[in-house]
Amino acid sequence: MKHFDLIVIGGGSAGYAGARTACELGKSVAVIDGAAELGGLCILRGCMPSKTLIYSAEVLHLAQIARKFGLDIPTAKASFPNLQSRKKKVIQEFQEYREGQLTDGRFQLFRNFAKFTGDKQITTDNGTTLSAEKFLIATGSSIAFPPIPGLDAPEILTSDDILSLDTQLESAIVLGGGVVACELAQFLCRTGTKTTLIQRSPNILKSMSPEVSDAIIKAFKEEGMAVHTGTEGLQLHKAPNGFSATFQKDGQSCAVFAKHVVNALGRIPATGSLGLGKTGVELLGSGHIRTDTFQQTTHPDIFAAGDCAGPHEVVHVAILQGECAVKKAFGQNPSPMDYDPLLTVVFTDPQAAFVGIPDSELERRGIPHLSESYPFDDHGKSILMEAKHGYVKVTAHKESGVVLSAECVGKDAGELIHTMTVAVSLKATVHALAKAHWYHPTLSEIWTYPLEDLAESTATKG
Repeated sequence: MKHFDLIVIGGGSAGYAGARTACELGKSVAVIDGAAELGGLCILRGCMPSKTLIYSAEVLHLAQIARKFGLDIPTAKASFPNLQSRKKKVIQEFQEYREGQLTDGRFQLFRNFAKFTGDKQITTDNGTTLSAEKFLIATGSSIAFPPIPGLDAPEILTSDDILSLDTQLESAIVLGGGVVACELAQFLCRTGTKTTLIQRSPNILKSMSPEVSDAIIKAFKEEGMAVHTGTEGLQLHKAPNGFSATFQKDGQSCAVFAKHVVNALGRIPATGSLGLGKTGVELLGSGHIRTDTFQQTTHPDIFAAGDCAGPHEVVHVAILQGECAVKKAFGQNPSPMDYDPLLTVVFTDPQAAFVGIPDSELERRGIPHLSESYPFDDHGKSILMEAKHGYVKVTAHKESGVVLSAECVGKDAGELIHTMTVAVSLKATVHALAKAHWYHPTLSEIWTYPLEDLAESTATKG
């Protein structure tokens, strides 16, 4: 039996971050990953391929509305073989880099799947038995298949399928209203697919504010997408040359038809084959592994990070969790995970971004606060860019003026939000930010409007 200081199960962002951290501490490390390709979800089937395709669709969209800019571009359409070729080239560079990191000799890499066969013992699918002082579970997530009648039809596509399309879909029903559903629905719509989005909740992107949902739905509809929110009783029916989806909305029976259905109803933690029953590691009702603020599970020597642990399934959080877990495991006294400065970005167009503590949580904690907002359609740079959808919003402590959160829906919101990410993390005040230099005309200077209003309204004057 081979013994290590740390065994990491999963070689994605969280797993690699944990393994690297352990090596920096001088520990012996085994990484176990049985996926066909090394790299993890972000590189292979998530962030990088999706954003590559989404950006291509944005360039196409700008070409198609070129007349708004005084340009004459007679035709512009997507070439799916070329889109795939570019996507593969982009992600290949990242995948090869990650594979090189995992195979550079710092760790012992096992290209297998594994499960726990004892309290501190695992067995790989080729029969190898390994033990360790500490374990980090970083197995990620898999596509969810909720119990919707008809969703089990083999012809139904997933987000993985959309990211690998080499031909345009004529029409598609996209199920879901989360980040993946919204991003891929707009990609399909912009590349020529007649697209319908169906969401059960009253709003899309329900983890964000209703104002975000309203702004993005407005943009979707202007681009020709049909959007149905607040639906009930969804059922899918195989029909000649496609599918029909029936549901209730506002007390009325509705039916839509498309040649294809895309399951974009989220992901679930990939923990089912780990044999966690042998360890006493508990799961939450969501299926995520129960962890404390240091990523320690209910077993003192087993930690978990990334999508399998939650609560926020984004890469930078997974990396921070992996580092925190290993430092805690080996007595380095790290700071606990803190999600108050959490940053979220959605790569629709307009993009949506939020950083900090949501208003509902501020109210629950009894923190006095004020908010001010300003629209992009009254802002110089966004007007000349024909980027008029959306707004910025800043929330500050009512007395001190410390920035507590910021929200941006608009052109390049994922870039613009980082000004406020720094402000939230450093606990900057609106008074200090209002005195900074903001160049005109830039998209960034739109933040000055809510900042100046808040500097006038908060109790402490700068």
